[in-house]
Amino acid sequence: MSKHLKLDIVSDIPCPWCIIGYQSLNQALTKLAPDISADITWQPFELNPHMPKEGQDITEHITEKYGISVEQSEHNRAMIKQRGLDLGYEFGNRGGGRIYNTFNAHRLLHWAKEYDKQTELKLALFDLYFKQNGNPSDHQKLLEVSQSVGLDKVKAQKILESNKYEQEVRELQRHYQSVGISSVPAVIVNNKHLISGAQPADLFEQAMRKIAKES
Repeated sequence: MSKHLKLDIVSDIPCPWCIIGYQSLNQALTKLAPDISADITWQPFELNPHMPKEGQDITEHITEKYGISVEQSEHNRAMIKQRGLDLGYEFGNRGGGRIYNTFNAHRLLHWAKEYDKQTELKLALFDLYFKQNGNPSDHQKLLEVSQSVGLDKVKAQKILESNKYEQEVRELQRHYQSVGISSVPAVIVNNKHLISGAQPADLFEQAMRKIAKES
């Protein structure tokens, strides 16, 4: 008998480990099918909730935030790029790129759930940022990405021009912080099992097989 799992993925768009983690998770789910299937809900997490509108140079941000050198930052970026390639995701050349606030993008992701378009929108936002060097806080870019996955551009614009879903997104962020989520990605299975970080596909597979068996 097929088992069904509920997956909540807590993540942010400028987090490279979040797309790497999803690629690993997706590989695991492919191996688990059809014995185990899953419903995925993307949950909001802002890595930089106080980031100004113009954003910040990414190398400057990383070296300041984590106390590492420019050389270490470049080394880490090369490692991340290779890890992505190993999983079939090609990061663009983000040298000289910037990092931005993503609150409005999370509002649109919350709305997209109503149309079963969350994963499509999330992946398109990852591509906007990592492959196109785009700004996920720019309203025009958010509207273009929303339309590209089949969401209503006019409705998206009305959301961005209002405070719709602000309270819901902030409450979800507070909830996940209150249960101990302080870094992303974090995958919560069936509301109680936590898999932290961008784990390899085989680890995701083993963990979900065990959880499905227990449930």
